[in-house]
Amino acid sequence: MANSNTTQAIETLAAEIGENIYIDVAKWHLYLREAHLHTTVAEQIYPLIENNELNEDGVLSILRKIQVSLGGGRIKVSLLELLPMQCQIDLIELLEEYQRNR
Repeated sequence: MANSNTTQAIETLAAEIGENIYIDVAKWHLYLREAHLHTTVAEQIYPLIENNELNEDGVLSILRKIQVSLGGGRIKVSLLELLPMQCQIDLIELLEEYQRNR
């Protein structure tokens, strides 16, 4: 049952991230759900929330480690580098609110 609750919590978090956070590519906003990155982000950040270890440095470290393939896989860029600063701030705020409300 706990596994089911965790899965549901990650899906809920992923949906929030996917609808609100985007990468900026040549001034185009590609939301993380459209880029199929929202679940990856939620799965990797959720343990910080679950263990009450959520902090900006931890989140940025995770975003730095998530590699996004561009040009059909010719290059990889960290997700952190593709997120505008405001989206980084919005993500931290979204995660803090999610943690408070769970």
